[in-house]
Amino acid sequence: MNARDRLIVALDVPKADAARGLVGRLAGHVGMFKVGSQLFTAAGPDLVHEIVGRGEKVFLDLKFHDIPNTVAGAVASASRLGVSFVDVHGLGGRAMMEAGVGALPAMGTRLLAITILTSHDEESLGEIGVNGSMADSVRRLAQLAKEAGTDGVVASPHEVALVREACGTDFLIVTPGIRPAGAAKGDQARAATPAAALAAGADYIVVGRPITEAADPAAAADGIVTELS
Repeated sequence: MNARDRLIVALDVPKADAARGLVGRLAGHVGMFKVGSQLFTAAGPDLVHEIVGRGEKVFLDLKFHDIPNTVAGAVASASRLGVSFVDVHGLGGRAMMEAGVGALPAMGTRLLAITILTSHDEESLGEIGVNGSMADSVRRLAQLAKEAGTDGVVASPHEVALVREACGTDFLIVTPGIRPAGAAKGDQARAATPAAALAAGADYIVVGRPITEAADPAAAADGIVTELS
């Protein structure tokens, strides 16, 4: 896999036209586009289908977390949109993740499980009743996701190495919370540079504002690809 293919850009914008503009400017500079809750709520599945129809890859990041039957239906619907990645929340448990895995047809969509959001730290985990260290929580959820048959996980750059050690080389790790050197962390509690995430063992990195809010998004993306090369 080349460096460009490893870069996923988060289209965390409020309107379809803004997303279309970014896709147009970044096509050929990045490997995939992530559509999350904000954009999907505003623009719906038609925009996802449109981006896929342009020949671009899409990570549909809706973090499904519901009863197994509902999640199975949601995952199946996502795969029919032609997305490359879709995710569920690991905290939904083994049965829910297994239902998502079982709902995927042989269409190339890969299922990821969220471990712990990059906005969390150990204090906030304790507030919601998740006991143990951050590292133990991420490792436990990653191992459970692998046992359930998912293709990989979403984990912060701080836990990439331990996930790789626990789950092996054939397990995908997608890493958000990426900030180029000198960029503001924003609401990311556990961030790292692109090169550090790759060195730790990440397969893909997700970058949002440092690219989408740059004066020249394509140049910003090219700079990150160069750092990954």
